[in-house]
Amino acid sequence: MGPAELIIIAVALAMDAFAVAVATGVTLKAVSPRQTFRLAWHFGLFQALMPILGWFLGLTVRQYIEAYDHWIAFALLGYIGINMIREAFDEDGGRQGDPTKGMTLVVLSVATSIDALAVGLSLSMLGVSVWWPALVIGVVAAAFTTAGLHLGKTVARAERISRYSELVGGTVLICIGLKILWEHGALSGIIS
Repeated sequence: MGPAELIIIAVALAMDAFAVAVATGVTLKAVSPRQTFRLAWHFGLFQALMPILGWFLGLTVRQYIEAYDHWIAFALLGYIGINMIREAFDEDGGRQGDPTKGMTLVVLSVATSIDALAVGLSLSMLGVSVWWPALVIGVVAAAFTTAGLHLGKTVARAERISRYSELVGGTVLICIGLKILWEHGALSGIIS
C-alpha cells in the first residue's frame, strides 16, 4: 500500500469522525482546549486501535463481524442522536451533558471507528503490516476531529442554528448511522 492510498483510506475513515465532531461543536457552542483534546484524542485513538484489532482478528472472524458491524454503528449513533434530539425539546432548553466526557465519548468513539476494524481485517488478508497505517489513520482522524469540532462551534454562533443545536446534532448523528447502513446495503430491501 502506497502513501497516497493510505492517506485516501485515512481521510475516508475520518469522515464520520469529522461529521460527529461538527455535530458536537454545534451542540457545545463553546469549545475549550480540553474538550478539543479529549474528542480528538479519543477519536484518533479508537481510529488507530480498530485497524490493529481487525488485523489481529484476521480472516477467522471477518464473516461474522461484517454481517453486523454496520448495525452496531447505527445503533450507537442512533442512541446518542435520539438522546440529543430529546434534550432539544426538554423544557430546561438543552444540553445536560458534555459529549466529550464519559460514556457518550466512548460510544461516539466506537461508533465512528467501526469501519476501521474492517480496514484492519483487509490489511491482514493482504499481508500488510498494520502499525504504520494505524498511526496515520489515528493522526488523520484526530486532525479532522479537531477541525470538525471548531467548524461546528463556528456554525453554532448563528442564532438560528444555536437555538436548535441539539436537534441539528442529533439529526446529523442519525443520518451518519443511516449512511453507514446504506453503504453496507442494509437499506437496499427497504429503499428500492
